[in-house]
Amino acid sequence: MRRNRAREWKQWMAANGHRLLAFARTWAPCQADAEDLVQEAVMRLWTVQEEKSNGGPPDLPLAFSTIRFAGLNRHRTETRRRKREESVLYLNDFDDVWLDPALEDDEEAMLLRDEVAKLSDKLREVVTMKIWGGLTFAEISEALAISPNTAASRYRYALEQLAQRMQQRTKEVNHG
Repeated sequence: MRRNRAREWKQWMAANGHRLLAFARTWAPCQADAEDLVQEAVMRLWTVQEEKSNGGPPDLPLAFSTIRFAGLNRHRTETRRRKREESVLYLNDFDDVWLDPALEDDEEAMLLRDEVAKLSDKLREVVTMKIWGGLTFAEISEALAISPNTAASRYRYALEQLAQRMQQRTKEVNHG
């Protein structure tokens, strides 16, 4: 029975593979990506067909719909990844100098920079994007794929930590 299904799928792919690949090519920037979309769609279809029916090949419209879904999903993923990478590249172009470079000799600016560097990655990136990058919490949430409330919470928590650390360092300098 399994051999019959495998044979059916092979025949179905031989008859329809070129159609599926041509359609996938409209959703992908290159031939290799189109082939990946077809493979992803066929694997999804295989699983669905095994669960809901006799495990044979699907109707052709369902296959086209599955490729379309996979293409949309890939496009969405790529767009989000590209936005995240662009925001990271933009911030890293400045060698983490998020304060005014004219304040390079200012001792407080250097202390603050040191304390910001000690923040966890999640807190540091929100503070950097908000203060130095001038982004809104909505923009930060989009760039980091978190909710605006999470971005705002991380920002508040980071500022609280920075204030405590700066007060502590000021006390150490004054009393030390």
